[in-house]
Amino acid sequence: MRKHILILLFLCLTLLPAGAQNNPYALDDECYELFRKAESLLGTPELEDVNQTLLATALRKGDKKAETLYYVEALKQLTRNAKGMRTTTAEYDRKVDQAQEILKEVARRNDYMQYYYYSYDLVQTYYYNHDKFIKVQELIQEMQETALAEHDDFGTWSAYRYLASMYIALFDYNGAQRYIRSAIKLYHESTDEKLRKQSLTRMYCDLADAYPIGADSVRVNIAKAVANAKEPMDSLRCHYYLAKLNAFYREKAEYEKHRDICLGDKMLSQISPSAPTLFFVIDRILDGSMDEHVMETAIGIPKIREVKFIANIAEEYGYQDFAFIIEKSLVRRLEFYISQTNASRLSEIDARLGNAQLSEEVAEKAKSVERIRRIAMILVVIILAAILVFTILQIRNLKRSRRKDEKQIAELQEANEKVRLADAAKTRFVQNMSHEVRTPLNAIVGFSQLLALPDGTFPQSEKEEFSGHIINNTKMLTMLLDDILNASAMDSGKYRINIEDGEMNYIAQAAISSSEHRLQPGVKMYYVSCSEEPFHFRTDPQRAQQILINLITNACKHTSEGEIRVESSLEENPGFVSYSVTDTGSGIPPEQAERIFERFTKLNDFVQGTGLGLSICRDIAGLMGAKVYLDTSHSGKGSRFVFALPLEIPSEQK
Repeated sequence: MRKHILILLFLCLTLLPAGAQNNPYALDDECYELFRKAESLLGTPELEDVNQTLLATALRKGDKKAETLYYVEALKQLTRNAKGMRTTTAEYDRKVDQAQEILKEVARRNDYMQYYYYSYDLVQTYYYNHDKFIKVQELIQEMQETALAEHDDFGTWSAYRYLASMYIALFDYNGAQRYIRSAIKLYHESTDEKLRKQSLTRMYCDLADAYPIGADSVRVNIAKAVANAKEPMDSLRCHYYLAKLNAFYREKAEYEKHRDICLGDKMLSQISPSAPTLFFVIDRILDGSMDEHVMETAIGIPKIREVKFIANIAEEYGYQDFAFIIEKSLVRRLEFYISQTNASRLSEIDARLGNAQLSEEVAEKAKSVERIRRIAMILVVIILAAILVFTILQIRNLKRSRRKDEKQIAELQEANEKVRLADAAKTRFVQNMSHEVRTPLNAIVGFSQLLALPDGTFPQSEKEEFSGHIINNTKMLTMLLDDILNASAMDSGKYRINIEDGEMNYIAQAAISSSEHRLQPGVKMYYVSCSEEPFHFRTDPQRAQQILINLITNACKHTSEGEIRVESSLEENPGFVSYSVTDTGSGIPPEQAERIFERFTKLNDFVQGTGLGLSICRDIAGLMGAKVYLDTSHSGKGSRFVFALPLEIPSEQK
């Protein structure tokens, strides 16, 4: 079963996309070649010239990422050159810190924040290798706080990785597991593009290292490392871990295959500088040629995790005595390491305390100056605040006055507009009335003069016709005056509604009888009832007749041929008695359906009337709880008006 798993892991590894090996940095081709050359020259004096050429080419071609990588290489060179130093001077530390600050500034300006956080990786590794652990912790804390403050998932993820690395170096594998899992979880939950481009291979490999070599979690996490590999370095790391895993499970052929791939890659030293020595010892164990020389070689391997692995595999292959001796040497190394670490930490603390004592006097003077500066700042702030408050109050008062003025101007404009409209309405009313009143008066005067002529001037039949014209024009004049009086009563609030019993058919028939004399020659008018039986309801019969008479009179004015149909209905408007007046006259456009109910509105100036009739009808209907409207859905010739009276009396009219 284990063999099948290992074969599957190898197959997954060989199926990695080849495209990941072609310019994975997405740089300009010329810049990429210079960057690769700079990488190969790290730690040598020749790097400076190549790196300067990389910067000049990046600036010429506008490649911001390549420009940022120049500063990455400069910082790498400083940290690489320090590897041979047992301790570093304060001056050299300042150079490293300055190089990091420059890289951070450029990375932020060019929007390549991954290198902003990578600078912390390089510098914390530099300080860690020189036993300055407090500085390491400060750097990681600073990095994590910056990432959290800026809500930068990539920075937070990087902080988790570095914390995990520190815990692994301190042999606290539980702490390392916690931060590795936090980093993996953040990777899967985040939508940060920079983070999504990163590989989880190293994370899963480190997580595998946090478990004993024979645990199932080791195989599971190495499988995940293979599945997440994106770059050549990921593939090489997976081959390295698969080689160790196959050796432990006695899969010699698979072990040798992965070992040879690792030993044939020049980048192996970046994963483990002591890997060739580790493979040499593993070969001796697998060949059964384990001896004291091999054991001493194993004990001399610098990486404690690799020495621990050799002890585990030696025990697995039956070399318990050798495994015991190697484990014992590990214990001594760990004790020495812990002692040295504590001593380094104490030395660093002592140095910091010494510097603090030397600068205590300066600090006191600085505090005194700071106190004076603060007092001055407080006074300035108070003065500025007073000026600001005064300015705000003045602005507020000016705004309040401006709003008040604007309101008064708006009110005056509105009042002026009302006066203008009222004046226009008055003028229009006077013009209409002078015309409308003069016409029937002229007719009355003219026909009266004809009747006053001596007998025999006109036959009796013509005299009777003259008398009829006088009567009709008198009624017309009376109706005009009634409209004016009704409008005045409406405006003054003196118009009264008297509720009593009314009969549906009688109201319609009475209105028709009162309006028949207005019919033009050849026009037929008739009534259609929805009920042959009398239908009684509570209303104001006189006002109802008045509204119907107005609607019928309008129909008579505008209908020169055809018919006028008056109809009653109890179904058209449920809860209402509906009267409709339908004519075959000139008709009314639907868009004028509301305008015709405005006072003094006449669509045809050549038709007699004040323009008050429909307005009065709607006002009276409103007082009765009724409604009057033009039926815009009427599709035939002419117009159809509807007058609907409620069956239930409005409470204010009861």
